[in-house]
Amino acid sequence: MPASKESILTHLRRQIITLELAPGAMLDEAALCAEFDISRTPMREILRRLDGEGFVQVRENRGVIVAPMDLRSMRQFFLTAPMIYAAISRLAAQNAQPEQLDRLTEIQNAFKKAVTSGSVEQLVYYNDQFHYQIGEMADNPYLQPSLQRLLIDHARIGQTFWRADKQASAHTPDKIAEACRHHDEMIAAFAAGDEELAVQLTLQHWELSRADIETYIHPDPLALDSLMTG
Repeated sequence: MPASKESILTHLRRQIITLELAPGAMLDEAALCAEFDISRTPMREILRRLDGEGFVQVRENRGVIVAPMDLRSMRQFFLTAPMIYAAISRLAAQNAQPEQLDRLTEIQNAFKKAVTSGSVEQLVYYNDQFHYQIGEMADNPYLQPSLQRLLIDHARIGQTFWRADKQASAHTPDKIAEACRHHDEMIAAFAAGDEELAVQLTLQHWELSRADIETYIHPDPLALDSLMTG
């Protein structure tokens, strides 16, 4: 039985943010049709939707590629991320509905299980879902597309970082626990409608990972004397 469009979209989004489909990778439309047992027309609709969301790039007469990650986009990411996250959190505190908070709590519970299991893919996926749900709670048609595009690269950067040498990583168990606490405290702030606290926690949460991710993307250069001595 052919998969539904929504299930295929969910599957491909997850493959992209977990780097199962690498940035810049070509997507074979015929192979995707065979994999999901659907015809070309609905698959093209799916790819156009993913293009609109920022997951892929549909290039005229050149095929479809997974959205690339380059130095310019990373610079824009670090400039933009805290502003968008803060604005989204403020609006989420204003607009959150009880059923949305219940869903956010469900996602947080799944995130905690991923931390316990040590699954990099699950950790990144549910962190992404947590912040996407905050965007849903914010309910702003102007900010939501920007948040979604931001989260695609944030998830992929995080995935790359978490696959680095864990012994050398600054993400100690204490830092992971702190990230979990931030999530719990953010949920409480949204439930209380406390805009200022929600923004404060969001920026603290961003700072928790920002320096580490920057270090991974732009590692410290080798000391000159080490280059001279070999």
